[in-house]
Amino acid sequence: MRVVLGDLTGVGGFVSKDTVVGGYGSRLIPFSKVTSILCKVKRRFQDLPSIQMAYLAAIAAREGHEVLFTRGGPVDGDVAIVLSSLVDYRHETAWADRMRSRGMRVGFVGLAASKMPQLFAEHADFIISGEPEEAFGRVIGGERLSGICASQEVSDLDSLPFPRWDLLMEAGRRQPRWVPGIVRPLRGGFPLLASRSCPEFCTYCPHRILSTYRARSVSSVVDELEELCSRYNRPYVVFRDPLFSQDRERCFELSDEILSRGLRLRFECETRLDRLDEALLNRLYAAGLRAMTFGVETESPETLRKAGRRPIPSRRQREIVEHCRRIGIVTCAFYVLGFLQDDWSSVSATIAYAVALKSTVAQFKILTPYPATPLWKQMAPLVYEQDWQKFDGFTPTFRHPTLTAEELRFLLSAAYIHFYMRPSFLTNFLGVRGNRMQGWVQTLDHRVSAHRARVEFEEMSKAVQC
Repeated sequence: MRVVLGDLTGVGGFVSKDTVVGGYGSRLIPFSKVTSILCKVKRRFQDLPSIQMAYLAAIAAREGHEVLFTRGGPVDGDVAIVLSSLVDYRHETAWADRMRSRGMRVGFVGLAASKMPQLFAEHADFIISGEPEEAFGRVIGGERLSGICASQEVSDLDSLPFPRWDLLMEAGRRQPRWVPGIVRPLRGGFPLLASRSCPEFCTYCPHRILSTYRARSVSSVVDELEELCSRYNRPYVVFRDPLFSQDRERCFELSDEILSRGLRLRFECETRLDRLDEALLNRLYAAGLRAMTFGVETESPETLRKAGRRPIPSRRQREIVEHCRRIGIVTCAFYVLGFLQDDWSSVSATIAYAVALKSTVAQFKILTPYPATPLWKQMAPLVYEQDWQKFDGFTPTFRHPTLTAEELRFLLSAAYIHFYMRPSFLTNFLGVRGNRMQGWVQTLDHRVSAHRARVEFEEMSKAVQC
């Protein structure tokens, strides 16, 4: 059987799919000079290949089928499996229509198709709902699926074959390439899932709505890392687990196993800062950890509690970020603007906190009520946006109690400007140290901040007059 796997390149701005926002995806369309630069950087360094497609490629190849991969070009085959997203579903369904007109059966997989099947049903012969591996195995086994087909989650993640990156990269995805002085290589590296779903209960997050939380054994994870090292020179691995350091002792065991096998690699992970300490960070760094992402979301502990997220004391956050800076781990903090409890002053406080925390980089988004999350059930009456592709993380989609859509967009733009357009961002990013230098940079920061405050006041005054 000729099996076509489609991870289509997104249309418009920078589109991330696969495990981003649990699988709904994200799209950044530049709305300022700063985000224009960030969009170009993301396109070069954050365009990760799909781990879901790599798993399906491995399953099909193991059973002796021919695997064809595409990022959007026409391909002939017996059946096509398309990775779905919310932010790019029109492009995905249009491609599916073209393939069906060529006589190919088409199915969709992923969170978007599982939770929003009405967007895909008219364009597909079948939709796999849930984790795709079990139902995909039935497809390549000869079963003719139709309609919405439930797929059982994989109870033993160790039973899955390792993702076949060679089948994706030899057919359209270029291998990562190192750039001197940059942590993550061009084209982003190799995603890896050491676990699935998330054990936390944040009401706004889609990561835990498709399946239950399970983790692979350490030996299975390191076996996969060893295979990557045998195929690629010092690979860069991106752990896509929403909470990599859920189990502290497991992280120590993972690090020790990487070191004992002499594996040469670098990796990054996403986690919570309260799941880390200096001893663990030192061990992970020795094993290859070079970058880390984490959610701060908002400066307000009370707002976090109402969103089902456990607050982390600011002192603890600062200690972990500072230790990462000392030993050479790049940090990226995530923030969400526009919680229902937010007003102008609370969002401004979050932006100020983002600057004070001094993470290497930061990402700001507008609160988005995603379908099937607990937050969606709470906020559905406030949602006015009917274009699902605008649920991209950067576009207002609901009526906020105190902030207009224009104010949310303004504050989002201000957050990026305040964080990135300051001298201390550059010195922090480059690792420049020294008390005299820091004092001089702090003075420049104050001047830049005062200038930005005047500019923003004038911009908002014009907006109000209009």
